[in-house]
Amino acid sequence: MKILVINSGSTSLKYQLIDTAAEDVLAKGICERIGQDPELPTHNEALSRVIKEITDPSSGAIKDLSEIGAVGHRVVHGGEYFSGSVIADDAVIEKIEELSDLAPLHNPANLLGIKACMKLMPDTPNVCVFDTAFHQTMPEEAYIYGIPYEYYKKYKLRRYGFHGTSHSYVSERALQLLDKKDGDTKIVVAHLGGGASISAVLNGKSIDTSMGLTPLDGLVMGTRSGSIDPAIIQYIADKENRSADDVLTILNKKSGLFGIGGSADMRDIEEGYLSGDEGASIAFRIFIYSVVKMIGAYIAAMNGVDLIAFTAGIGEHDSLVRKEILKHFGYLGIDLDEGANEDSGEVLISTPQSRVKVWVIPTNEELKIARETLRLTAGPQ
Repeated sequence: MKILVINSGSTSLKYQLIDTAAEDVLAKGICERIGQDPELPTHNEALSRVIKEITDPSSGAIKDLSEIGAVGHRVVHGGEYFSGSVIADDAVIEKIEELSDLAPLHNPANLLGIKACMKLMPDTPNVCVFDTAFHQTMPEEAYIYGIPYEYYKKYKLRRYGFHGTSHSYVSERALQLLDKKDGDTKIVVAHLGGGASISAVLNGKSIDTSMGLTPLDGLVMGTRSGSIDPAIIQYIADKENRSADDVLTILNKKSGLFGIGGSADMRDIEEGYLSGDEGASIAFRIFIYSVVKMIGAYIAAMNGVDLIAFTAGIGEHDSLVRKEILKHFGYLGIDLDEGANEDSGEVLISTPQSRVKVWVIPTNEELKIARETLRLTAGPQ
């Protein structure tokens, strides 16, 4: 089956056309400046352009839309309603709209893509794949916050976690690489990019993850502060004469590596660290330390670890970051293969003597979405 994967933002629409038989990418691209470009006033026009590109007689990947068996959509927040992927219908759309309070920048944009596909491809099934779904297996002690319980009951304020599609894809691959006969597996997935999160995956299920109610929680990231003392918000608001919304904007967009080291790009931060720049050096060390603490916490939560997987932009491509993180886990018997650590792609970077396996596993969220879409729409095999 050929599946169109859509990742719709408020002003952009990314796509991949995937042939699931061989899991080949037939076409991919992005439409940007939706609503700003006069030729792309809405997501309907953006999707029309995508359809025109992939069905172009001379350069398109398919002849017409009848070749597309289904459309898979990334949806950021599924709340407690969705513990897995679902076929989109009016009831599902209504629930996603209800959850927009929890993801105001993402869910409305995701819905624009879904509705555009329903309008332009009315006979093609649409599947919603939620970033939060993989983490719905967390126990209460991992997702309930230490605030009055009534706020959870009334407003569903809890830890949800994000990057779930990536964590799911990478942990599934890690399970294949472990090939443990008894099925007792303990995996830590470190999704390290501009946005970064870590998950503890016990026997194939997420039992904890570093992002919380929103993607602001957890690790120090490119522009996000990660976990802080909540009282800081009121303190900054009072001292700077700012609103709570203003402070949250600072924590989301002007903090993290950018706020400390002057750049949200780890490559710039690393260059400054190696040349002795003070801000960059502090930012680099804080990032490493925040990752180390979270990995250590999740190893404790699972009472051990069999495999640590690095993924996403920094996790897949930055050998120095991986090396500096793993220095802290010598007590576990982790032994880094420094030569392998300089390689690219999927690679085992621990030595045969290492008591814990360490892998770099490139993530592929689009392929995971395509697999989920195929599972729900292919019918009896």
